[in-house]
Amino acid sequence: MSKTSLGRLGGWMEFIFPERQLYIRSGTETHGYVLSPGKQLVLMVLVSALITWLAISTGFTLFFAANHGAGSENQMRMMKAQSERWIADRQARLDMATNQATANSGSLEQLAKTVENRHQGLVTLLKDFKGVPGAMAALAPTPTDDSLPPVERIYSVRAEQERMVAQAEVFAKTRAEKLRLAYRLAGLNPQAFAGSGTSSPLTRSKDNKVLASFLGVDEDFAERIRNAAMDLSDMRGLQNNAERIPFGRPTVGTRETSGFGVRFDPFNHRPKMHSGQDFSGAYLTPIYATAPGIISYVGVRTGYGNVVEIDHGNGFKTRYAHLASAAVRSGQRVAVDQRIASMGNTGRSTGTHLHYEVWQNGRPQNPARFLKAGDYVQQN
Repeated sequence: MSKTSLGRLGGWMEFIFPERQLYIRSGTETHGYVLSPGKQLVLMVLVSALITWLAISTGFTLFFAANHGAGSENQMRMMKAQSERWIADRQARLDMATNQATANSGSLEQLAKTVENRHQGLVTLLKDFKGVPGAMAALAPTPTDDSLPPVERIYSVRAEQERMVAQAEVFAKTRAEKLRLAYRLAGLNPQAFAGSGTSSPLTRSKDNKVLASFLGVDEDFAERIRNAAMDLSDMRGLQNNAERIPFGRPTVGTRETSGFGVRFDPFNHRPKMHSGQDFSGAYLTPIYATAPGIISYVGVRTGYGNVVEIDHGNGFKTRYAHLASAAVRSGQRVAVDQRIASMGNTGRSTGTHLHYEVWQNGRPQNPARFLKAGDYVQQN
């Protein structure tokens, strides 16, 4: 989430009713009063009602003055009596509104405080989403309608907070589920790679009451924020581990030929296990690392010709064989998509191609599954 988005959301309270300080001097004494947002709202309601009452009563007075000589005295008395009853009724309603507004001043201030506390909880949550691809656009706040009355704007901001929490939950859950599917496509158990992607007060707290007290919000809102944070933590864990798994493609603009599994050996025509995926292409076609890691071997292996091997950690290793030349050295750290070699025809080979292998915990895996999973991650 960008600082601009957070700043736009954070400035709503000061923009509607900024806190003001009033100083009254009497003789040698000076008294200071703080006008909170809630008190300013109550004062605005009272002043609006008073102005309305004065305008109406003044209008009636002018009306009577203009028509005093035109109507009968009896009719004027009747109209005056009706107007007095109407004004008395307006006064009673004004008194009721004044009493109700005064009684509710605490609840209005509490509403403003609740919305402000919820905002702080959202800020904490959105910090956890910082740097997640697509999160900034998905969780951008909707601008508040400045034409709404102040009270409605407060409720509008509160509704926007509800929407953002719901959107955060949906975003994290959806992204995490797509990553889980990618793991399954690769033949991996996503639960083994979930882990904990983030550590914050939102994920460390196991009790909604404690979290609600910490954030100063109601338990329901605290639970929703915590759920969104936990979903995000799962998503981060899956994402972080996926970035270290060989989901990339070793070549671009080439053709996949022999796949993983038993095939007839091209030299002796007998059934033999083929433990990798072959790519046919032009001589010296660039070969790329399919995940970050450390070069564990550069040299010649029987049957494979020139070879580069990368240790990606977490039990994963990749092998690139039949190379024309290598562009890295043993012990070198490489990034995903970094060029490591050139396609060749060395070793036991019938033509220019790359033989690509993926190993997990000492056992060869089907590279086609990892390629499919990587393509899915890139598309989603």
